[in-house]
Amino acid sequence: MTPVPQERTAERTGPRLIVGAAIVVDGRVLACERAEPPEMAGGWEFPGGKAEPGESDVDALTRECEEELGVHIEVGEQVGPDVPMNGGRLLLRVYLARLVGDRRPMALEHSALRWLGAGELDDVPWLPADKPIVTALEPKLSPSGQRSLP
Repeated sequence: MTPVPQERTAERTGPRLIVGAAIVVDGRVLACERAEPPEMAGGWEFPGGKAEPGESDVDALTRECEEELGVHIEVGEQVGPDVPMNGGRLLLRVYLARLVGDRRPMALEHSALRWLGAGELDDVPWLPADKPIVTALEPKLSPSGQRSLP
């Protein structure tokens, strides 16, 4: 997987950048169920969070996956389009990622985690901003979703 250029950083002007990781293992992607805030609880998303001003996309995503899941990742290419959120005040950008090392994701900040193959992507209620990413990601996943969990 080719890493994302380090020079891409969160802007101080314009929408606040939210980075997400489409962590793919054996043709399946990791989906995370939101625990909070109440209006988003129960919705499913890709792990990630807000990039700090001046922080590169890669650095922000690496930090967020360590905080939320307790894992180290390698960040690859962007998946799907940038998705405006909250009336354009936020911008979601999701990247392919792979796990590095022996750690496996833990639900440190989420209610639940699931590994989904292409045929299982509709099994969870994705948050609206993540839906275009799910559509773009589907061709990269295993159609059967029958592979063993990592």
